[in-house]
Amino acid sequence: MRILVINSGGTSIKYQLFEFRGGELVVVAKGAVENIGQPPAHLDPIETRKSRGAAASMGQPHALLKFDVPEQPPFRQEIEAKDHAEGLKQALRLLVDPEIGPLSSYREIDAVGHRVVQAGEKFRGTFLIDEALLVALREHSELAPLHNPPNIKGIEACRRLMPDIPQVAVFDNAFHKDLPDYAYLYALPFEYYEKYGVRRYGFHGISFKYMTERAADLLKIDVTQKRIISLMLGSGTTINALAYGQSVDVSTGLSPTEGLIQSTRSGDLDPFVITYIMRKEGLSPEQMDEVLSKRSGWQGISGVSNDLRLVEEAAGQGNARARLALQAFTYRAKKYIGAYAAAMGGVDLLLFAGGVGENSANIRGEICRGLDFLGIELDPERNATLKGEGLVSRTGASVPVLVVDTNEESVIAKETYVLLTGQLE
Repeated sequence: MRILVINSGGTSIKYQLFEFRGGELVVVAKGAVENIGQPPAHLDPIETRKSRGAAASMGQPHALLKFDVPEQPPFRQEIEAKDHAEGLKQALRLLVDPEIGPLSSYREIDAVGHRVVQAGEKFRGTFLIDEALLVALREHSELAPLHNPPNIKGIEACRRLMPDIPQVAVFDNAFHKDLPDYAYLYALPFEYYEKYGVRRYGFHGISFKYMTERAADLLKIDVTQKRIISLMLGSGTTINALAYGQSVDVSTGLSPTEGLIQSTRSGDLDPFVITYIMRKEGLSPEQMDEVLSKRSGWQGISGVSNDLRLVEEAAGQGNARARLALQAFTYRAKKYIGAYAAAMGGVDLLLFAGGVGENSANIRGEICRGLDFLGIELDPERNATLKGEGLVSRTGASVPVLVVDTNEESVIAKETYVLLTGQLE
């Protein structure tokens, strides 16, 4: 059985084509479209130099198309992609490209699994996509403005290209569906929860599921017997408290904007800041949504970029605002670790994942600095030299600190397979 997995983010699309062979999940092809709708300055300069094919014309939105098939040279091309629908169309054509594609027709795909973010309390789990589900996604787009619209576009594009192939939605907040009520309720008039579902939902649940399962495999532990704090640090950031197999708290809330500082999202702030700025600047609710979701975070503080690598580079060159953005980001994460350790009565394992969590030794070091009172002690050499997955904690430290390479797409493929067949091979 072949399953195509689509993961549409704020400015990117990741996808993988899997095949189940004898109980094993095998990657047939994978790819990505990065920098969708963004100016050329945000392209990875290394990847751009490696690109082949015609470059997009200057002044147009530039995206980087990546495509990889086992035992074939990697394909990289700079393209124009002003939105996710256009980016996905160009990405999926490579699957059936007569020269480099692994398929001769889209009909060779048995199902498509989509990562979707938010539909309130209506859908939390894995479901076949129908019109009712799409309506719920649209209704909740204002709660996930960077994700629901591209999720919907990805679904609609796949339905057009593959109208007879089952489409499955795997919800990112399902991992947190059993949060205790005292953790998910806000101290607002209760009627807002009853009427509008205003509560904490939490996100990055697909990643947290993978992270904990991967930690169990690597460390040979039973995660249902552990108190785990997981940091999913990418363009979006979430921290989770998992006590003995159950998510008991999570930093993201009604929307993915709450919690840690993110690339362009503000994270926690005094709610009166919002109405104060709206009055001062004469902003509409929609304009304020854009400030909070697209103009804030480490980009807003630094004034440099939504790419943390560029912020770190600027900080190293003496940019004071870039240094401040990094300090604010790591300080907020450190506070959450302390809070979640208190909520669970301790911590037995600390996990890092995501583009930032996996690749920035400096960020990991700053977040963990001073947490030795919790038993969290990094080994500087291990942390600095780690490539890929592995422990970065000091030998003998009471709390292992593990870096894992998260793979949301594999979780989505398995969830899709289980829904359609009732079992894994």
